[in-house]
Amino acid sequence: MKKYIFITPEGNTTAPNGNDIENMQVIGIVEDVIDENEAFKKLLLENEWIIDAEFNVAEFICYEIK
Repeated sequence: MKKYIFITPEGNTTAPNGNDIENMQVIGIVEDVIDENEAFKKLLLENEWIIDAEFNVAEFICYEIK
């Protein structure tokens, strides 16, 4: 079974000096799946907040991790 991490270019964070910073954000890590498609489905099923927060899931970047 494989493990995947999903990140998105959407969003920003506040630096310690108070400036807004555009960055990549980790959306989630999915384990025990066969492939990227199964990982994507599991990510969305187990994390309803992703849709509620109105992330554009088409912009998600997925990497297999070990």
